[in-house]
Amino acid sequence: MEIKRHHFRTALALLATFFAAGSATIGVLAQDDDNSVNDTAIARNLSVFNSLYKELNTFYVDSIDAQKSIETAINAMLDDIDPYTEYIPAKSQDDFMSISTGEYGGIGSIIMERKGEVYISEPYEDSPAARAGLKAGDKIVMIDGDSVSGWGNKKVSEHLKGQPSTKLRVVVERPYTEGNLTFDITREKININPVPYYGVIRGNIGYIGLNTFSQKSADAVRDALLELRANPAVKFIALDLRGNGGGLLESAVQIVGMFVPKGTQVLQTRGRFKQQEKTYKTTQEPIDTEIPLVVMIDGGSASAAEIVAGSLQDLDRAVIVGARSFGKGLVQTTRTLPYEGLLKVTISKYYIPSGRLIQAIDYSHRNPDGPVARIPDSLTTVFPTANGREVRDGGGITPDVKIEYPAINRLIYNIISDNWAFDFATRFATEHPSIVRAEDFEITDSIYGQFKASIDPTQFKYDKVCEEGLKSLRKVAETEGYMNDSTKAQFEALEKLLKHNLNHDLDVHRKEIAKILSEEILRRYYFQRGDAIASLKDDTTIDAVEKIVNTPGEYERILGKPVVKSEPAKKGKKSKKRSGNK
Repeated sequence: MEIKRHHFRTALALLATFFAAGSATIGVLAQDDDNSVNDTAIARNLSVFNSLYKELNTFYVDSIDAQKSIETAINAMLDDIDPYTEYIPAKSQDDFMSISTGEYGGIGSIIMERKGEVYISEPYEDSPAARAGLKAGDKIVMIDGDSVSGWGNKKVSEHLKGQPSTKLRVVVERPYTEGNLTFDITREKININPVPYYGVIRGNIGYIGLNTFSQKSADAVRDALLELRANPAVKFIALDLRGNGGGLLESAVQIVGMFVPKGTQVLQTRGRFKQQEKTYKTTQEPIDTEIPLVVMIDGGSASAAEIVAGSLQDLDRAVIVGARSFGKGLVQTTRTLPYEGLLKVTISKYYIPSGRLIQAIDYSHRNPDGPVARIPDSLTTVFPTANGREVRDGGGITPDVKIEYPAINRLIYNIISDNWAFDFATRFATEHPSIVRAEDFEITDSIYGQFKASIDPTQFKYDKVCEEGLKSLRKVAETEGYMNDSTKAQFEALEKLLKHNLNHDLDVHRKEIAKILSEEILRRYYFQRGDAIASLKDDTTIDAVEKIVNTPGEYERILGKPVVKSEPAKKGKKSKKRSGNK
């Protein structure tokens, strides 16, 4: 029966593909005279799809969930196009709109699911959840008198969200506290701060961390930039776009416009038709076109984040530091559908000032078995920046200064994924009502010793990669006939050397683990701002930025600009002030 159902869904998906292809073509007939379409074939495909579903619905041995089946067909069709084109039914639009606008109605907290139970992961600073007293680690037991047992993340989220000014009652079970705790909370419009932290770091760097590109991002960056620029200690601006998955294209253009002259072209979008081609230029007077600027990116920087980094690189307005970005050069818009549905559809590709497209994957050319792959570097094209430097298309933004990030080992992965650090921070916050400033906090020997003691070796899921690899090698040696007495002795010696010792490994990797613990603990007291402060204390990318900004002439050398040597002031006369930072 399962096999038949699978074939049914596959057939349905294929017919839906015919259906959509026909509909899309019909919609553009008047716009594309060169595109000859067989109207009869389109009508035939639609008729086949309709008849097939009616027959299945009437005669199939089991009942068919019409809504589920049709949505399966729609999603299968869209998955075959690109991962950014998606159908958003009315019931799922709250999450979509909260990403676009940076706001939603609710209590203001991130939740997570563990072993079928839902927990408060992180209340936002000054949110209804935080003001009411909910804390990270609280297990949600009831909402408005209903048990949440078996609900899962999605259903709990739906009940926590709602219209501003409406009330709800949340009952939680708090670790290391007797009895359940009840909180009466009034929902509010939650504004997610796109800049959780900005400030002066390393003495002279004005740091701005931007998490997303929403309707509020440009204002938040502008406020931070104006404050930092007014600080006489700030000589450089560092815009951190690491892990920023993008958002609104217009927001990216506004942020670029703060650093370049009004009227500067930031990008062009090109689609199938002339109507989809558009040029985006900055429309506001800049805040500062002279102050040295560094932009940090990594593999999690995508879309609008790549527009900012790439355009500033093409214009030679900023030095880009970090790792190659994700490589998303596609633009989406929303189209309304019947019954309050939305289609988020890719309508164009964007090209940054040098003329390059940074899209890393060509979804229109798939491998015979279906998957798509990144465009190899050998097939990319060189483009010139404003100063004539060479940059390439087709693979995201390659930094001017590359940082090699160490791979996360299995020990670190397990500590994070199995919530050992999270649970320790929960207990630490319970036992310590307050701590020192985020800037002054550090993981002492005592705190780290407590963390080690909190780990139960019998419960720690340690992926013993070396030991498993050695077992596989031993089997190969036996199969190939190399397992004699001498080889066996060598294997036994190697096995002793590679045997894991959890206590030893925790000491070896203390530096990385302490950073994770510090971020997790500070988040309990200072929210996302504390997390950001902790992450910046020992940051190889920030180290590289500091080296660039404090090495005379290095910033100009990277950008291909002439280095202006400052002359010493003559005795008895005042030296001229630098003309930048206006």
